[in-house]
Amino acid sequence: MTFLIRKAQQDDASAISEVIISAIKQTNAKDYSPEFIAALPEHFSPAQVASRLATRDTYVTLDADGVIATASLDSATVRSVFVLPQYQGRGVGVALMKQIEALALQRSIGNLSVPSSITAEGFYKRLGYQTVREVYEGEEKIIVMTKSLT
Repeated sequence: MTFLIRKAQQDDASAISEVIISAIKQTNAKDYSPEFIAALPEHFSPAQVASRLATRDTYVTLDADGVIATASLDSATVRSVFVLPQYQGRGVGVALMKQIEALALQRSIGNLSVPSSITAEGFYKRLGYQTVREVYEGEEKIIVMTKSLT
C-alpha cells in the first residue's frame, strides 16, 4: 500500500472531520453506547478540527482517494489518532504514530502520553504504551497511557 504522510493544512479540516466521524461511527461504536457515539461528531466538526489545527501539530495520511488518517501532537500528548475503517490494520496508524514519535524526539520530548479510547487501547499497547490510569468523563472511559521514547 502506497501512502503519503504530511503536515495537515487548514483546507484538510473537512476531510479530517470525515475520517474521525467515520472511524467513531464504525469502529468505536462496538465499545460505546449508541447515545454516546451519536453525541461525539459535534466535537469533531470541520470547524472544531480547524480550530485544533491552529494549536496542534497535526498530520494526515493520503492515498489516491485523499485523506485516510490523522494524528496530532499537542505538547507531549498524542491526540485524535483515527484511520478510516477500510484502511485499519494496514499499517497506516503505525506509520502515523512513528511520525508523531519522531517529531516528539526532535523536540526533546522523552515521554508521550495518550488518552486512549477503549477501542484503541490494544493498538497503543502494541506500540509500547502502558496504562497509567483510567478516567471517566461522564460515560466515556479514557485510558491514560504513556511511553518513554528515550
